[in-house]
Amino acid sequence: MIKGPIFGEILMKDDLEKEFQWYLDNQEKLVEKYNGKFIAIKNMVVIGSYIERQEAIQATLKDHARGTFIVQKCSPGKQDYTHAFRSKVAASAY
Repeated sequence: MIKGPIFGEILMKDDLEKEFQWYLDNQEKLVEKYNGKFIAIKNMVVIGSYIERQEAIQATLKDHARGTFIVQKCSPGKQDYTHAFRSKVAASAY
């Protein structure tokens, strides 16, 4: 779920959806190299590959801000698609 000011939500969601779309567009090639691994993607580039999802998130957060990358399990087909985008924008009380 993306929270925060509406313009931040739209921009952040669009950016992360572009990363996921890049994964989909390149899934076959990525599976050849990273099958079964969790890959961190930022700016349409794989910036890391890991065995566990949590490891991927924690390692990537050391150098990249939350909400600026996606972590996706790399496998053939649709069974491992993740599509939950989380923003680095903090929720504000109304």
